[in-house]
Amino acid sequence: MARLLMIVSGARAMTLADGKEHPTGYWAEEVIEPYRRFTEAGVDLVVATPGGRSPQADPWGLEPFFHYPQLDEDFMFTVFRSFAQHAEDIRVTFHHFSELNLVASRRVYLALADAGMDRLAARELVESAAREAWRLDTDFIEILSGIGAVTDRLPRARLAGIRDEVWGDSEAEARRVAEALAAIPELQHPRSLADLGDEEILSFDGVFIPGGHGPMVDLADDPDMGRILLLMHEADKTIAALCHGPAALLAAPQVDGAWLFDGYKVTAFTDEEEDQTQAGQVGMPWYLEAALKNRGAVFDDGDAAWVSHVVVDRNLITAQNPG
Repeated sequence: MARLLMIVSGARAMTLADGKEHPTGYWAEEVIEPYRRFTEAGVDLVVATPGGRSPQADPWGLEPFFHYPQLDEDFMFTVFRSFAQHAEDIRVTFHHFSELNLVASRRVYLALADAGMDRLAARELVESAAREAWRLDTDFIEILSGIGAVTDRLPRARLAGIRDEVWGDSEAEARRVAEALAAIPELQHPRSLADLGDEEILSFDGVFIPGGHGPMVDLADDPDMGRILLLMHEADKTIAALCHGPAALLAAPQVDGAWLFDGYKVTAFTDEEEDQTQAGQVGMPWYLEAALKNRGAVFDDGDAAWVSHVVVDRNLITAQNPG
């Protein structure tokens, strides 16, 4: 049976540019989904935090727009890809998919098809309206409400109902995730990094570090985090970190005068993405992408912000964001 060490931040607050303490923690999606997949695969999973502190999910990460139903979210991103011929020309910000109701595009498409519109025509109409909402920074449902070919089949009240349906499903999913996380015993009673001896650390086949801003607070300079990374790296064990999780790599020591991951190709939550977050809009104390570059990493981000992007370099796996 494979053994995996999941290292989760125990941080609960971070000081931002306004000098105030803001709530933080681990990112809900980056813990609940890997936890489910690992346990379903029969992995012997051990969760540990600095000091054995019970971790907290970042409250912002439990907002409904982070828990859109998967089918709706996937369809929305296929629509985004229609906005330009080349991926690098498509600039989608967090604001676009959190506030403009573009996530309703799949259900609008299906409703138009059910109302008798040719499916290809319905798809083209939805993509055109979404592109207009994206270009004008205007609510998708409002754009649709001004198109006769849509309102002839779907009254404005029905369009509003579709918007409310997907939002209600997202709220329900956010509640489900919060309840599921609270029911995971390993998160309620994690091991302490300091209590993990070298022999036990080497008994793991890999280490996985989810993100959220928390790792920037308590993992980036944690000596036990550095000790674990060195042991796992020297044993050629898999080290994987997601989103802000690569902040933990900064705790790795120098070996022969160079940072342990000097010259490694890595990715992480980018500075562009950070500026669009709730914390980034207040002002971050430091930026992860810049810190990794300054330490000696070869930073490799995706074609655009918020796209799914994974980098593998030798035994190190990093991922840009929850996607």
